Amino acid sequence: MKIFKSKILVLLLTMVLAITFVGCGKINTMSRIKKNNKVVMGTNAEFPPFEYRNDKGEVDGFDPAMAKEIAKELGVELVIEDMAFDSLLNALSSGKIDFVAAGMSVTPERLENCDFSESYYTASQMIIVRKDNTEIKGRDDLKGKKLGVQEGTTGDLEASEIENAEVNRFKKAIDAVLDLKNGKIDAVILDASPAKVFVEKNDDLMILDEELTNEEYAIAVRKGDKEFLEVINKVIRDLKASGKYDELVKQYIE
Repeated sequence: MKIFKSKILVLLLTMVLAITFVGCGKINTMSRIKKNNKVVMGTNAEFPPFEYRNDKGEVDGFDPAMAKEIAKELGVELVIEDMAFDSLLNALSSGKIDFVAAGMSVTPERLENCDFSESYYTASQMIIVRKDNTEIKGRDDLKGKKLGVQEGTTGDLEASEIENAEVNRFKKAIDAVLDLKNGKIDAVILDASPAKVFVEKNDDLMILDEELTNEEYAIAVRKGDKEFLEVINKVIRDLKASGKYDELVKQYIE
C-alpha cells in the first residue's frame, strides 16, 4: 500500500512540474512590461527612413517614433534592440524583444510565427539600377541577372522567384547598393521608401517605374499576444485620428 501511494505521489509531482514548466514557457508580455517598467522594440536600423542611426548614433526614424508612442501609452521606458533583420522574429519568439517594428511586411509565412497589428503603411518592392544600364527596364529583364537584396525581406522572396537570377543576399541594404554602384551586381530589389533614400544620395543610380509588389507594413508581436496587440492597435488608430501620423509621415518619409 505504501509503495502504491508513493507511485501516485511521484506521478502527481511529475504532472505538477510539467504544468509548471509549460506555464513558464509562455511569456506574459504585459505583466513583464509592467514589472520591468520598459518595453523592448526589435528593429534593424539599416532601413531609412523607417529606421536608421542619426548623427548622434541613436536609432531614429518613423518606426522608432511610433514605438515611442506605444511606450507612452503604456507609461514605460522604450528600449530599442538593433539586430539583423532576419533574426528579428526569432528574437521575438524567444522573448528577447517584445515587438518588431522594422518596416516589416505582412506575409503568410510570417503569420505562421507571429501576429501582426493593423497596417500602418502601404509599400512596394522596386528595382534600383545604375543610370548607365541599358538592359533592365522592368521585372522581365531581371532573368538571369545578378540581384542584390537584404536577407529575409520580401525583396529577397521576390528575387528568389525570378528565373535563373543569381540572388546576392546582404545583411544591410546599403551593402547591396554599394555592390550595385561598383558593378558587382546588376540590380537591387528594395522597398520603395528606402530605395528612394539611397537613390537620392547616389546620382549614378535610379529607380525603375514598375512596382513588383503591393504590401502592408505592420508591427509584429508573439502569437496569441492579444492584450499587447490591442494596445498597439489603439496607438496606431489614435495617431491616425489625431493627425500625428500625418506629421510623422511628413517628418520622416515625404
